[in-house]
Amino acid sequence: MSRIKISPLNLILRPVQVEPSEVRALLWSFSYFFALLCSYYIIRPMRDEMGILGGVENLQWLFTGTLLVMTAAIPVFGWISSRYPRRQFLPIIYLFFISMLLVFYMLMGEQETPVYLARIFFIWASVFNLFVVSVFWSFMADLFDNEQAKRLFGFIAAGGTIGALTGPALTAVLVEPLGSRNLLLISVLFLSWAIVCIKKLSINSNPQSHQQNSPEELSKEEPIGGSIWAGITTVVRSPYLLGICMLMLLFTTLATFLYLMQAQIIRDAFADSAQRTAVFATIDLVVNGLTLVLQLFLTSRLIKWFGLAFVLAIVPLLLMTGFMALGLFPVLTVLLVVQVIRRAGNYAVMRPAREMLYVVLSREQKYKAKNVIDTVVYRSGDAISAWVYTAMRSFGVSLSGIALIAVPLALIWAAIAFKLGRQQAKISANQ
Repeated sequence: MSRIKISPLNLILRPVQVEPSEVRALLWSFSYFFALLCSYYIIRPMRDEMGILGGVENLQWLFTGTLLVMTAAIPVFGWISSRYPRRQFLPIIYLFFISMLLVFYMLMGEQETPVYLARIFFIWASVFNLFVVSVFWSFMADLFDNEQAKRLFGFIAAGGTIGALTGPALTAVLVEPLGSRNLLLISVLFLSWAIVCIKKLSINSNPQSHQQNSPEELSKEEPIGGSIWAGITTVVRSPYLLGICMLMLLFTTLATFLYLMQAQIIRDAFADSAQRTAVFATIDLVVNGLTLVLQLFLTSRLIKWFGLAFVLAIVPLLLMTGFMALGLFPVLTVLLVVQVIRRAGNYAVMRPAREMLYVVLSREQKYKAKNVIDTVVYRSGDAISAWVYTAMRSFGVSLSGIALIAVPLALIWAAIAFKLGRQQAKISANQ
């Protein structure tokens, strides 16, 4: 009796239910997201440390500055995406961020970073994170159809999680011997590999058609066209997209509350800058390790078993429970547990499910409208909630009080998420 040879790759892909024609695109997408998040997570602990160096009491100003930069970037992105095909404008975006990393490398000295440069880096890194990840998922929503997204997005997201594990691990190990400044060059290398993946996916990794020169594929390689402000006008005219805006605002509001609590507690607990950077990197490792397990073994199964609407509502409901616990026991341990659950739940479940909302939309909506929501709307929620948090603290509201205020917000978020999941299913059925 002959034995059937099973390769390690087949064992890894078996739970994904991937078709043979999809394997190449799936693996390049996996590699793309790995490189992207590895590049970012190398500098994320640096960003968090720069936020502390710039003053925890000034974080609301940094969030506001990030929003202003995001708003200014929207027409630029609209102009580029209107005039260049995706195989060209996606690398242009990444090359810009690579050049900025090199600029920061030249400006940062071996000694302590000046406060003004720390604040600029915090804002830039916040813009970098949202823009590069937003255009990645726009590309994925354009590359795969709705049925494929339900099967494959969890595995693709796992590639990002492995990158998010590798990045802080490299930072934690190398920050002492190399210094923060030299880590920027390692980040550049991974971001450069993301451009290679884009080229491969654009040239010969189409998962939807065996004919590379089919009319559908040729149309996808044409410039999107339209106005540079089309992203904003499209969002305003669509109740579906406005619903996603509300979902994003509630998500960022609650995430910002937890982030500001975390910054204050870690600042008070650790006096040394390198120690704080290492702590932030360790938190990232824990979150991303849990995320990877969930993505590989649970995400696609949850969507298959319970549907998109229920999966979108899971994290808000868990967070509502977490805020109730914080309201009763506002201590460090509970806060960190809630933060880990929120972030791991977002990356493993909420984020892939949220990206599926865009798969059923037009190409202009996938790139332009989605970019507006992922950047300007996202950072608007950051900035507004940061000022609200600061105001509540100035009026003497305790951490327990803020947590109890967040409970009904999480419930509203869950209701909107469930409704959007139902709408996505209806749009897909009509198509």
